[in-house]
Amino acid sequence: MRDLNESQKRDIRMYGVTEAEMREVVEQRIAFHRSPAMMVASLMSDSQEMINTEYGEIDYMRAEDARQCLNRAKWILFEYCMKETA
Repeated sequence: MRDLNESQKRDIRMYGVTEAEMREVVEQRIAFHRSPAMMVASLMSDSQEMINTEYGEIDYMRAEDARQCLNRAKWILFEYCMKETA
């Protein structure tokens, strides 16, 4: 198991991954999604599916996954989309 600093532990609680890991994935996948905004839309759609009751009762883990997914979407929005327009 790797040693994490407090900031990385906070990132994992919020996003499920560290900020560095998230940035790496965004940079790798940006061409596939065509833009950071499309990545945000995709993550938000994923979150909707996670809380869709058609798939059964929403337990803690599904809610937590959806929460982290929305946090990742917000991070991309602030780090990539908002900075492009500033």
